[in-house]
Amino acid sequence: MDLQAVIAEKITEKGAISVAEYMNLALSHPEHGYYIKKDPLGKAGDFTTAPEISQIFGEMIGAFLAQQWRIMGEPATTLMELGPGRGTLMSDMLRITRHVEGFHNSLSINMVETSPYLRAAQQGKLYGQHPDISWLETIELPPKPLLLVANEFFDALPIRQFVSQGKEISERMIALRDGKFIFSPENAPVIREHCPAALDITRKISAHIAAHGGVALFIDYGYIGGSRADTLQALKNHEYHDPLEDVGDADLTAHVDFNALKDAAKAGGATVHGVISQGMFLSRLGAPVRAKMLCKNASDEQQKTILSALSRLIEPEQMGDLFKMICLTGARHPKPEGF
Repeated sequence: MDLQAVIAEKITEKGAISVAEYMNLALSHPEHGYYIKKDPLGKAGDFTTAPEISQIFGEMIGAFLAQQWRIMGEPATTLMELGPGRGTLMSDMLRITRHVEGFHNSLSINMVETSPYLRAAQQGKLYGQHPDISWLETIELPPKPLLLVANEFFDALPIRQFVSQGKEISERMIALRDGKFIFSPENAPVIREHCPAALDITRKISAHIAAHGGVALFIDYGYIGGSRADTLQALKNHEYHDPLEDVGDADLTAHVDFNALKDAAKAGGATVHGVISQGMFLSRLGAPVRAKMLCKNASDEQQKTILSALSRLIEPEQMGDLFKMICLTGARHPKPEGF
């Protein structure tokens, strides 16, 4: 039985399911889920993330976190990445900070990953780079200071959608008609999206930082200024796809509501910096300068690749404005560089 049949049987037996339940099954079903059964990244996958575009992305974030660690007083620290992809971001962070005195020795690294394919890729990429790396399926926070990065993690968490029909507001559901999935009610405009999991995770991380100290960096594509309409989308072979077709074989995501994340972080007790654009953050930290350094010993073709990748990361019309960032710190931590 494939995932289409599994979900269809569930709807037939119990009635329509929420968009959140549909997303959860599509992405995380223990046998047929999208992240469980395939490597979604790269040319052979369905999408490409910033760490895979340029090493500069991970280098800037690694340098940023090492600086925050120094400001924190150089404590023994948990370095955690949520949804670490192929391990490229962590690998670049560790490489660029290798000579920061005492930093690597202070770290216990936790990689939070549910995909067996990606976990294997991460283990291969990070082999020998640090003596204390653990893999977790859920977010477990040891009682000590935290350095955390979540790049394109929140966009994959299941969302609930609410629609308007005249004066009535109801939750958008997934139903079945003639063997195909449909939205129910049909043709009703989405007026609000809500991601309970994102808010719960943010509050948990925020409360930990308020109690134990630390810095968390969230990077994702999303919006500010209140909930938008329908942002649910599917990607397959690097192209947009109908989210109700090829369930389990296409990536499902939704844009992140950064205002909601900020409110959840404040409720948890952390101080919130941002929202700022990815392009602004990387530029302030010196990404263009780093690109010039890499170009010095590069061939003409390599220089074009380096500069093209940088442009993709920071230019407003590419990833620069679409991707946004917030930073969570303890109350006494100074405003981090870049924000």
